[in-house]
Amino acid sequence: MSASKSSHSATVEELTKENESLRRQLERLQAENERLRKELEEALRRLKRQAAPFSRGKPKKIPKRPGRRGGADYGKPASREVPDRVDEEISVPLPGRCECGGRAIYEETRPQYQEDIVRKTIVRRFDIEIGHCARCKRRLQGRHPLQTSGALGAAQVQVGPEALSLGAHLNKEMGISHERAARVLELGYGLEMSRSGLCRALLRLGDRAEPTYQELRITVRRSWVNWVDETGWRVEATLCWLWVSMTPQVTVYDILPGRGFEQAASLLGEDYRGWLHHDGWKPYYRFSKAFHQSCLSHLMRRCEQLIQSVSPAAAWFPSRVLELFRKGLALRDRYAQHEISPYGLAIATGQLQASLERLLGKTYRASANRRLAKHLRHEQPWLFTFLHYGIDATNNAAERALRPAVIARKTWGGNRTEAGARAQKVLMSVLRTCQQQGKDSFERLIDLLRAPARVVLDIVPRGGSP
Repeated sequence: MSASKSSHSATVEELTKENESLRRQLERLQAENERLRKELEEALRRLKRQAAPFSRGKPKKIPKRPGRRGGADYGKPASREVPDRVDEEISVPLPGRCECGGRAIYEETRPQYQEDIVRKTIVRRFDIEIGHCARCKRRLQGRHPLQTSGALGAAQVQVGPEALSLGAHLNKEMGISHERAARVLELGYGLEMSRSGLCRALLRLGDRAEPTYQELRITVRRSWVNWVDETGWRVEATLCWLWVSMTPQVTVYDILPGRGFEQAASLLGEDYRGWLHHDGWKPYYRFSKAFHQSCLSHLMRRCEQLIQSVSPAAAWFPSRVLELFRKGLALRDRYAQHEISPYGLAIATGQLQASLERLLGKTYRASANRRLAKHLRHEQPWLFTFLHYGIDATNNAAERALRPAVIARKTWGGNRTEAGARAQKVLMSVLRTCQQQGKDSFERLIDLLRAPARVVLDIVPRGGSP
């Protein structure tokens, strides 16, 4: 009887402990559910809100004062440089008397410079002589170097290349819509132009730049290093993808209907054999002959977000991974500053890889940690490539190349036609490559418009791979 009572008491005690454990677990899950519910509500509200691009959420309670700090740490004060040329000289005489009534006495003359724009539109009239060949009777017509077209009749009044080049920069580089770009031309220079007229002109400019664009695509395929990325884009209200492939010398954009290996291969070629920087998107690893570097910035941001969202116990794993990545970047910087030898770099890199191997060999209870560990095991061979071969550790270059397009997408959504999408990718590639090489994109677009036949701009690198 006593044994039965003892067994019954033990069972009750065991059930009581289990009940208490389940109760604590329920409370923890309820708290987690409430937190996730609030985050979901906030995310849904952000979708409806007219939020600024790249918003970082709520501002800090005690933000830092904007601008540089005063004192010895301020640095060298910046000012505009004295212009190389002076177009107009204006003499400013000394006033005859002071406000108090005293006579003014001259001491010295000092210059002040003012850089301004002139709100003026130049109208040129070309008196074109027309005739025919005495032998074959073929119609002949003169052409001046300043002309952009030989069209007459209904097309005899045209917009000049300087205005169209500015419109291309406003729309394709800065993300301003056709309507607002036309408004800038009217306000700034008194040049009236409809948004449809500007749109059609940019389509023609994109057609002129097509040979240069095709040569840039060839350069991308031949380059030993490429940064690649993609983002959503709309053409005729249909979801497409805007791709970018960037080398040390050129940048090429393309608008494609998908986000898979087929689209990436159309840019790089299926047998690409160079170094490929990317964000770890699975289709990139189908370039089996390429060497990869998975972007550490993406992984570090993922670890930081995970640390904030999981319990303190579960945050141990992403914290350790984040620490290893930071050590890797610090090691890269030390080697670049010649603080360690190549042998020391190789030893330290091996230690980092061994530490990561031990971390990924463990089993984790939190589902978020299991997903992160699974992703890192897939990326593991390509996480520290930058320490072995001296390439970039991140894909930030491609992300920066996509940012102007992301801003344009937030402004006017995408392209309404396939022709518009073609001009978009061609002109964006030309303008971005000019900026990358430090060449005057304005003058090069003018040269394209004034050329009597299609030409390839000098932004295409000559020779083989860099």
